[in-house]
Amino acid sequence: MDPLTGPARSWLFVPATRRERFEKAARSGADRVILDLEDAVAPAEKVAAREALRGAALPAGPPVYLRVNGFGTEWFEGDLAVAAALPLAGLLLPKTDSAEAVARAAAALPAGQRVVPIVETAAGLWNAEPVARHPRVERLAFGALDFQLDTGMHDEGETFAWVRARIAVASRVAGVAPPVDSVPLSIDDEPGILADAVRGRRFGFAGKLCIHPRQLAPIHQGFHPADAEVAWAEGLLSEWAARPVAERAVFSYRGTLVDRPVLERARSILAQAGKAPPGP
Repeated sequence: MDPLTGPARSWLFVPATRRERFEKAARSGADRVILDLEDAVAPAEKVAAREALRGAALPAGPPVYLRVNGFGTEWFEGDLAVAAALPLAGLLLPKTDSAEAVARAAAALPAGQRVVPIVETAAGLWNAEPVARHPRVERLAFGALDFQLDTGMHDEGETFAWVRARIAVASRVAGVAPPVDSVPLSIDDEPGILADAVRGRRFGFAGKLCIHPRQLAPIHQGFHPADAEVAWAEGLLSEWAARPVAERAVFSYRGTLVDRPVLERARSILAQAGKAPPGP
């Protein structure tokens, strides 16, 4: 599956030390699987975990990524060497503060592997657009927990609205795929996870990082248009198709003005829902 065109709603982390879970993660229904050498592995175990991956059989199915340890850590170069030897879709690069980090990672990887920088610091947010412009970047991801630690800000209510908006706009300006939102902390709070996913979609994100298969269903639901949205889009485009060609540029639908941006939004909603637009 091409990681740039396939679904990107759910990115499921699996500790790189738990090889018995790799296949289970691939069968979970997650859109992407991330083998994690960073937060999920204790410092004393990082080298052994990395070396064990050299001979590991990666699961078939969704694209598989590797989260390496960050640029500037003692494990970075060794992690890249192992990543280059594996049939990965790409790697997640934590605490990406500069385009230099992406360039160093990209230089060590095969041409087909992409880089997903994680914005987790104030410097990373400040430099999000030049980071995203590197030609090997697939998309950006947001790491809210480390961002809180770095900035002292707390993700309560809409505190991080500006952060998410900046990441989404930087992605659009750089011409990369829509970003991925941060991990939900709860495993069993489906309404809360759903609300997080809906918020991410509202800010232009394509999906969320996640840590447990039980988070997948509400995440997928949150990044799928609601039934009311789909019905609105279908009705609007049906009305547009039924009008004479000369009267399609601007018209009123259910008391609301419709022009080209509104039409494109309706088409986008149906595309996200996997539906073909009605009419010509």
